[in-house]
Amino acid sequence: MDLNIAVLFIALLACAGGIVSALLGWLDSGEPFVPRKFMASVVRALIAGVVFAVGYTLVDGISNLDLFTAFLGGAGIDVLGNRISGSIIART
Repeated sequence: MDLNIAVLFIALLACAGGIVSALLGWLDSGEPFVPRKFMASVVRALIAGVVFAVGYTLVDGISNLDLFTAFLGGAGIDVLGNRISGSIIART
């Protein structure tokens, strides 16, 4: 697989991980859907995609484990960002 295509897959999977994490969090909350909150998660997912894409431009090849790790990393960045923003809001 061409490295540019592989890096695109990494970015998309990291972004997808963040979005899936946001959707699962919303389903677990039982609250009505709030587009503003979801858009914040989409922005964090896009940031995760960029971070992983930049990181993987420096490697020679990408395996299936790398793709899985990018997905989980995107989900983790969304969860971490959500916790940080929740902590900041709670202190104000």
